[in-house]
Amino acid sequence: MATKLNDSAYRRAQNLIKEGHYVLDQRDDWSEHQPSAATENSFIEEHGWNEYQKWFLAVDEEEAEETKARYKFPYGDFENVHRCGVISAESRAGQYHYYDVERSAQHLLSMLNELTRTGGARRA
Repeated sequence: MATKLNDSAYRRAQNLIKEGHYVLDQRDDWSEHQPSAATENSFIEEHGWNEYQKWFLAVDEEEAEETKARYKFPYGDFENVHRCGVISAESRAGQYHYYDVERSAQHLLSMLNELTRTGGARRA
């Protein structure tokens, strides 16, 4: 399978949540909260492809390196993990049968949902 879990992005997302860099937004907020193409381009220009790829839960190895098409299932806005982005990633990964990505997104979502239950409902 060409698309696989991006382990470094998954670890980064877990660490960001533990460090308080998360937004506990609603399921349908992702269309407004996800970075625009211009924001992505600026981030790549400033930080490079290695940092860019850490914001996507999957890598499509059939796509060329240093292209946006290579990275799939974004989960944040280059500063914070967004609950709505994780929900979107989980749903789409399941739809396309990328079960390792889906399970990873489920774990991130459970971390975020636990914060909601324990009073950690804050915006970083």
